[in-house]
Amino acid sequence: MTTHSSVPLPVTARRTGPLAGTIKVPGDKSISHRSLIFGALAAGTTRITGLLEGEDVLRTAAAMRQLGAEVEKMEDGSWQVRGNGVGALAEPDTVLDMGNSGTAARLLMGLVASCPFTTFFMGDTSLHRRPMGRVRLPLEEMGALITSRSGGRFPLAVTGRDLMPIDYELPVASAQVKSAILLAALDTPGLTRVTEPKPTRDHTENMLRHFGATVTVTDLDGGGRRIDYQGQQELTAADIIVPGDPSSAAFIAVAAAILPGSDVTITNVGLNPLRDGIFVTLKEMGADIEIMNLREEAGERVGDLHVRASRLNGIEVPPERAPTMIDEFPVLFVAASFATGKTVMRGLHELRVKESDRIAAMAAGLKSCGVKFEELDDGLIIEGNGRAPKGGGKIETHLDHRIAMSFLVMGLAAEKPVTVDDGRVMETSFPGFADLMGGLGGQITADNHR
Repeated sequence: MTTHSSVPLPVTARRTGPLAGTIKVPGDKSISHRSLIFGALAAGTTRITGLLEGEDVLRTAAAMRQLGAEVEKMEDGSWQVRGNGVGALAEPDTVLDMGNSGTAARLLMGLVASCPFTTFFMGDTSLHRRPMGRVRLPLEEMGALITSRSGGRFPLAVTGRDLMPIDYELPVASAQVKSAILLAALDTPGLTRVTEPKPTRDHTENMLRHFGATVTVTDLDGGGRRIDYQGQQELTAADIIVPGDPSSAAFIAVAAAILPGSDVTITNVGLNPLRDGIFVTLKEMGADIEIMNLREEAGERVGDLHVRASRLNGIEVPPERAPTMIDEFPVLFVAASFATGKTVMRGLHELRVKESDRIAAMAAGLKSCGVKFEELDDGLIIEGNGRAPKGGGKIETHLDHRIAMSFLVMGLAAEKPVTVDDGRVMETSFPGFADLMGGLGGQITADNHR
């Protein structure tokens, strides 16, 4: 598994000509995590094609091995997971190191909550700062024992017990919390119900069905959604094709939209309706994005994106759309910097507790690149003039992969080069980002002479 050197690697993006070509982005991170987890819980052998081999997902692969599953990469590049069924995980003999992955941390806390042993978790400095209380509360309500540092943060220990099903209403829309509860419910007798105030990404529900389980989803008046799961259903191995990550595709799409003359096709992109908010928003801003070859694979909607350069206009993004694009707001902030007029983005409290405080980190970087904006408690209002920002900023990424890639996209079209303090963090979700952009004509280079 790749780990970050203690010595940062600055990376710089410079103004370039049009981007052109056809590319495929790495596999969806959310689906990759869940593919490994559900493959380890299913009886039989699951073959996974297109797995994202970024650091976060490799942490999940290592954890599933520690919990008793056989997980290996095959010669053809696919991955194979041999599971022993629900309730058959083994006690790990060492701590599970989640690195920087909040998704892996929260999902696996739910997974082991019903196991008859204690599992110890740790992560990197960034993960140790991230709140786990919203996962801890429902798991403790089900009967798990969770011991942690003050404030419920990592490192922590989960002692699994015979759990009781719960009827839980999420205080904040969160796919990770919902998924943690559903994973805890897998080996819990009785009906567990989760109600979410707004629909969040439903990869867990889709994958439960793909592995043969029955899960009932009911749309509620007011826009919420209720998920019912009867515990102790058997899961059967099922092959998975992981689509390209829409969060990764968003960086390419924005770069193509803001660089004059660009014409790029991104193939095999996951277009789950609860994940495609970034593309809906970019089209509302005037981006020339055509969706082609729509299809369904393993319960997920997939298509190809044809993106051409276009003039963008500021809009007010509906706050209720935030759950469908929460990870893409950093690069949307960049797109808004090139647009004409104000782009208003609210309802983004969740960005304050991601790998970094993404609102504050992006605000600092935007300021250093000459962008006019107003910072809000729950978002940003960015005022563009239809021209490329000055650029020239030296960006502190706070070990956040999306901050790094967002400002490198800006650097490709800004007047002056933009440098991020450590490009290695991009390996978390988008291995080979700089090389892929280079293949399309972008100029992103590492400073190897620090």
